[in-house]
Amino acid sequence: MQLSGIHHLTAVSADAPGNKAFYTGTLGLRLVKKTVNQDDVSAYHLFYADGIASPGSDITFFDFPTVRERRGNHTITRTGMRVAGEDSLRWWQQRLKDAKLTVGELAERDGRLTLDFEDPEGQRLALVDDGGKGVAHVWANSPVPAAKQIRGLGPITMTVPDLTPTDMVLTKVMEMRPVRDYAHPESNKDRVHVYEMGESGPAAELHVAVRPDLAPAHPGAGGVHHVAFRTPDDKQYDEWAKRLAGLRIPNSGKVDRFWFHSLYFREPNGILFEIATDGPGFAVDEPLDRLGDTLVLPPFLENRRAQIEAGLKPL
Repeated sequence: MQLSGIHHLTAVSADAPGNKAFYTGTLGLRLVKKTVNQDDVSAYHLFYADGIASPGSDITFFDFPTVRERRGNHTITRTGMRVAGEDSLRWWQQRLKDAKLTVGELAERDGRLTLDFEDPEGQRLALVDDGGKGVAHVWANSPVPAAKQIRGLGPITMTVPDLTPTDMVLTKVMEMRPVRDYAHPESNKDRVHVYEMGESGPAAELHVAVRPDLAPAHPGAGGVHHVAFRTPDDKQYDEWAKRLAGLRIPNSGKVDRFWFHSLYFREPNGILFEIATDGPGFAVDEPLDRLGDTLVLPPFLENRRAQIEAGLKPL
């Protein structure tokens, strides 16, 4: 029983139309599912991914009318997105500067060329050179050339004041492997600890920054709601549910999200984790070539469609 990598990351936006314009236009991702937050149907849940909506490629957003996040620890602080090669990173650096965004300098971090930047709401992102390893599923209608397109997520960086309790959960419960550490890019006296899953590589890494000097973050737009980790099938998903229950770790129990099955729990520093299955996938209720075209609801919300649609603003 082994987690295979990052499944998705869910963040918060207070501007759904602007969010869609940025992630599909500037970043060139595909909107693969336009739906609602199943726990608060007044809010959109927008999923952006690669050309075939692969697990591990989607960054998703809840649309909540809220203030900006107050930054700090006890939260996820940067989302990595993989591209292939230094040429791609330099191309992206110019594209993001042309879009008048907050963009850093190209730098080597943990042995990989990395470009930090922020979306229009202050969501902290990074483009990471993954060496072009693995299959890329391009989106033919993307405004970004195929060779420059974002290939998927990873690594994900979270920030905590104390590594010890988080390390216990990552290694003893989730069976991640601690492999190395490196200097924090914003605080040379602090370290970032790298944990691997599955076959490793940036798509299967969680980076844990330790910053005891920071106050706790306050949730808001530009912040992250949770990160999800991949489990391949329902058999292993059932085993994860049994493990959390057996260890008496407070959790959601099994949750059917229709496109995947989920388990939620908080690690000791309060950050929300999800374990999610790779399937059934986003094409279970829409043709692959029409993903994201219309508002889609899981079957258990379909009888409320008129009410739900009336409460949503047009994108």
